[in-house]
Amino acid sequence: MFCFQCEQTAAGKGCAGKAGVCGKKDDTALLQDQLTGALIILAKVASRKGKTKNTDRIIVEGLFTTMTNVDFDNAAIAKKIEIARAERAAIFAEAAQCEDFDMEKIWQAHEDIRSLKSLLLFGVRGIAAYAYHGMVLGYTDQTVTDFFYTALNALSEEQYGMDELLPLVMETGKINLKCMEILDKANTESYGHPAPAKVSLTVEKGPFIVISGHDLRDLKLLLDQTRDKGINIYTHGEMLPAHAYPALRAYPQLKGNFGTAWQNQQQEFDGLPGPILFTTNCLMPVKDSYSDRVFTTGEVAYPGMVYIGEPKDFSAVINKALELGGYKEDHPMTGINGGKEVTTGFARNTVLAAAETVVNAVKAGAIKHFFLVGGCDGAKTGRNYYTDFVKQSPKDSIILTLACGKYRFNDLDIGEIGGLPRIMDMGQCNDAYSAIQVAIALADAFKCGVNDLPLTMVLSWYEQKAVSILLTLLYLGIQNIYLGPSLPAFVSPTVLNFLVEKFAITPISTPEADLAKILAK
Repeated sequence: MFCFQCEQTAAGKGCAGKAGVCGKKDDTALLQDQLTGALIILAKVASRKGKTKNTDRIIVEGLFTTMTNVDFDNAAIAKKIEIARAERAAIFAEAAQCEDFDMEKIWQAHEDIRSLKSLLLFGVRGIAAYAYHGMVLGYTDQTVTDFFYTALNALSEEQYGMDELLPLVMETGKINLKCMEILDKANTESYGHPAPAKVSLTVEKGPFIVISGHDLRDLKLLLDQTRDKGINIYTHGEMLPAHAYPALRAYPQLKGNFGTAWQNQQQEFDGLPGPILFTTNCLMPVKDSYSDRVFTTGEVAYPGMVYIGEPKDFSAVINKALELGGYKEDHPMTGINGGKEVTTGFARNTVLAAAETVVNAVKAGAIKHFFLVGGCDGAKTGRNYYTDFVKQSPKDSIILTLACGKYRFNDLDIGEIGGLPRIMDMGQCNDAYSAIQVAIALADAFKCGVNDLPLTMVLSWYEQKAVSILLTLLYLGIQNIYLGPSLPAFVSPTVLNFLVEKFAITPISTPEADLAKILAK
């Protein structure tokens, strides 16, 4: 196998041999490459001979499947390969004889071409995840859908050089912004605009279900099916921001949040007296101590685990919750820093409603800097940087955060400014859209550009959605981004130099040194 699409890749270069650091085995990695190759040929055939909504769905689901920590099930991946091949044969009978694109042509290409094609591929994988979540709610956008075909076609073009690929990489950021906008619309029109909510970290006694991932539709269906059954629901990981949506928190059985970030699941789920439903990434290899209570749905699959497809009947999960019975007494848990509750729901509507307060606080000197500290969490050492950065941030600064990187510090109490909490959780990773809208609004209020604001982005990355968001920020021309805990292995020195020179991307160093550098400007 060869895989270097996530941040924790072996030795910072790439996973090879029998298994990846994420637990993905070599045969699974090869099947995911084969699926990508099948999608590339499907996109090529469909672009020339005509595509359908079914083709669009197959490509979105297939790209999502190949993201990190989504699908570990060889049979499930093999089935998607056959579906892609059958679709291209249905579009054009002669395509049945086509070979899948050989991904080795990308992995063995010149390092700069490999780097740019990797940015393009990993970026569209991240976009596909967001497109999928919008699609299941009935929201799509033709511009976004068409770009999947454009990007996949470009991956097969061996004559493409940097002049052709760089613009496509920047276009990926533009398309991701549009996709996040569509998903924001899908979520807010379906469940209302998020509003601040305090979320308990205590699991109450009695039967319960933990739901992990990002898919709000799955949570809504689970809440409908557990109504009046005496079963409580607890979010996990990136599902935490669901508590901020009015239509979801109206359910009395949506009680709180279980545990911390995704990389701690093997310890936190150990012997758990309740089932876990995974709706999206990030699933880790399942331990025997809780393997009988893991259920997957959507694009998530793991060998030996119960998979729940459409129509989403969660009876098996519900019955397992009743069978296990939950804790006999209330089970208090804490965040990484010992906090007993966390707050979420500071999406764009909430923050912009307080814009006058924020602007006045800046003009009065009460707020001197904004930091967006967020992104993916992960198991690799060095991520305590983000906790220490927030702890050491000046008391006259505001911390905006999103995605699961917030679990490093979201249970801290670092005070308020003018009635506003200094830590504002804006939501899931796709809610980078909210953060961008807030930044643009602040720039408008101060009649300056976003790069002229007292705003610094300090980002952590792990998987491919973080890649697509980074490309969106670069597309918008945002500079001086601090990125860590390490730089992507798939970015070649030449491409890195381009990004540093054009956008002033800076690898993180220490909280003390980085804060001193930022605040000295």
